[in-house]
Amino acid sequence: MRIDINLASQPYEDARQFWMRWGTALGILGLLTLVLLVLDVTGWVDAHRDRVAMAQKQAMIADRDRLRAEADRILNLPENRTTRDESRYLNELIERKAFSWTRVLENLEKVMPPRVHLVSISPQLDDTNELALKMTVAGDSRDRAIELSRRMEESRRFVQTSIVRETHVESQTGDTEQIEMAAIYIPEPPSEPTAAAATAKPASDNKSKTAPPKPSPKKGVQR
Repeated sequence: MRIDINLASQPYEDARQFWMRWGTALGILGLLTLVLLVLDVTGWVDAHRDRVAMAQKQAMIADRDRLRAEADRILNLPENRTTRDESRYLNELIERKAFSWTRVLENLEKVMPPRVHLVSISPQLDDTNELALKMTVAGDSRDRAIELSRRMEESRRFVQTSIVRETHVESQTGDTEQIEMAAIYIPEPPSEPTAAAATAKPASDNKSKTAPPKPSPKKGVQR
């Protein structure tokens, strides 16, 4: 019979296995800590950059509001009221000239869902000199109006579309729902004249060039 007797003063420990286990765990923990630290620093830098950009924008807005308030104060002076009224009248004329019924109806036709038609439409300038549209549409379902609102928002010509009021009516044509809607209309930019049209020469210029006169026949000499 064989008996193993450990005469060491301390129990045997496998140091290599201990350091492999705990060293790997410490390495992973340190790497995770480093990644979190990098993400934290990056987020702080981005937030600082955003704060600086927001402060600059707010300063620009405050400066613009200050200039606008100063301009309004000057225009509201008794001696400048005539100029103020004339400028407002001219601005309204310019905005009305930019409004085109044909363009608006064409843009509405592009986004109008099936079985929905326009009943009435009324454009007007709001407080920010934007073209606000108030219109009434009719259809056989409320979902059609919601679809119209979604399509208008997806287009480039209408923004801030909303449903103001819904009315259920009795109709023999099938239009049982009338919905009042509001939206901001963005007119299309005016098209610039093409270079070809600007440099084209009128056809009359070519016609103005006359052919050289034909030589007259020489008379024979009588003998």
